[in-house]
Amino acid sequence: MIRLNWQNIDTVLLDMDGTLLDLHFDNFFWLHHLPKRYAEHNNTSVDLVIGTLQQRMLELRGTLDWYCTDFWSRELNLDIIELKQEIKHLIGERPFVRPFLETLGLHNKQRILVTNAHRSSVEIKFALTGIESLLDSVVSSHDYGQPKEDQRFWQQLQESQGFDPARTLFIDDSEAILQSAQNFGIGHLLCIEQPDSKGEPRKSGYFPMINSFEQILSTEKQ
Repeated sequence: MIRLNWQNIDTVLLDMDGTLLDLHFDNFFWLHHLPKRYAEHNNTSVDLVIGTLQQRMLELRGTLDWYCTDFWSRELNLDIIELKQEIKHLIGERPFVRPFLETLGLHNKQRILVTNAHRSSVEIKFALTGIESLLDSVVSSHDYGQPKEDQRFWQQLQESQGFDPARTLFIDDSEAILQSAQNFGIGHLLCIEQPDSKGEPRKSGYFPMINSFEQILSTEKQ
């Protein structure tokens, strides 16, 4: 059981993909669906596409372009959002997301979604899940022109949202991003143990891990 002192937390920052929502949709899209559709469009082999795409993504990892649907639509000459719509049935919430967000609201905790996802991707997922109504604010790193890996993102977020970093909890599935938040001074940090429900859980990590919001939901109710 993860024990949080909620009396010391006013604001909860929440990642979207792999944190509030199952990362399986995104992994399946980028590793299987997109390569398949690109290969069909260009009359080439899926294996060749996978290798080329993974290399290109590796080069861009941690940059805003890596997360940008507009960039990949131009890069691949495909409508990324249209292709995502083809498998939108795979979009789903992670365990106990809705009760957790509802309980935070009842306890007057500020609930802010902070995601590297492009707004167009966020809209697809909101339309399918309806979780937007349980959030007080939604911020995409594209709003600021910097990914969460960059300290300038956190500076602009703090200026915009007015939270106290020391009294803020941030939950994400990326240790690199959590490290960036820690460097900025975010006081409470949690990592997601199994972002993709079809993938393997992490064995251990630098940050405390949870796999279900129930683990900290019970703490919030105390």
